[in-house]
Amino acid sequence: MTPDDSPTTADLAPVGDLSYEQARDELVALVSRIESGQVPLEEAMGLWERGEELAAHCQGKLDAAQETLDRATDRGEGVGDDGGTDETATSQATDQP
Repeated sequence: MTPDDSPTTADLAPVGDLSYEQARDELVALVSRIESGQVPLEEAMGLWERGEELAAHCQGKLDAAQETLDRATDRGEGVGDDGGTDETATSQATDQP
């Protein structure tokens, strides 16, 4: 895709409809386009605004995931919880000759 036939921000899906991965990938592509120096200033400003929205969306998704993990660990439902801790496994591994 060349810069001339790149979608404009008006052609793109609403940020709120994107998954974390879609938003992250689009953000990476936007940064690359802006850094290339081949985008006119006015378009670059629109891309920057879209990038800000994408970054905030990604951060919101990450924050929500962290809250879910925090709630699970507060209830003692750690991911892969088998009753042991990582410290137990580490100490057992280091105690071996």
